[in-house]
Amino acid sequence: MPPDVHAEFDHNVLEMIEHSPVGAVPMTPSYQEAIRRLRTSQQIYPDADHKNGFVTARSLSARPCFHANNLDALVAGTIAPEALEANATIFDRYVASLPTGLRAQAEALRLKVAGRLSHHRKHGGVIAQDPVHSLILVPGAGPNPGIAGNYLYGSLLQLGADPVTGGWSVHLHDSDDGAALCDLPTLTEALAKVQEVVSSAPFHMNELESLGFHRK
Repeated sequence: MPPDVHAEFDHNVLEMIEHSPVGAVPMTPSYQEAIRRLRTSQQIYPDADHKNGFVTARSLSARPCFHANNLDALVAGTIAPEALEANATIFDRYVASLPTGLRAQAEALRLKVAGRLSHHRKHGGVIAQDPVHSLILVPGAGPNPGIAGNYLYGSLLQLGADPVTGGWSVHLHDSDDGAALCDLPTLTEALAKVQEVVSSAPFHMNELESLGFHRK
């Protein structure tokens, strides 16, 4: 394979983006061509936190992922799905990880991302558990930038009444209308998919097709 004549320049552009406080590069044609190449190869994404800026995938690889802190216990079968860490506290951990200047922006999305508190319903003296809806946040981007900190958000979602075999889905969303989902028949398969998503981050949402997701 012939050497990539743009490799050194593109590497320098990546370095420039990572060292810029706003992820910016000069507007000259050579730099903008490099931006197009790096976006096509999904080495950079539009920065959610700086207008007209970019963020590199390799810098996002240092960002943590967030999901229920006892998800491993659910995988091991030692807790029931309804015992998973609450979405509100998962979201709290995400907000705390952000630079101070981004926390108010993230908090404004709390209801959209983490949802309302669950309320158990009572029918004839029997308390019915709400379907499991467990929050996931991973660094990345979609057709639109992510939310504050360049995160995609979504959930492990129970579809059927039976938590073991009733059907599950894993959803991910960007900051606007970009969405990807993967439906699984069992909780075991859904948990494996969550682990696969977390271990693959950061990514652009269109890369999720290789993991069995489809775009909405």
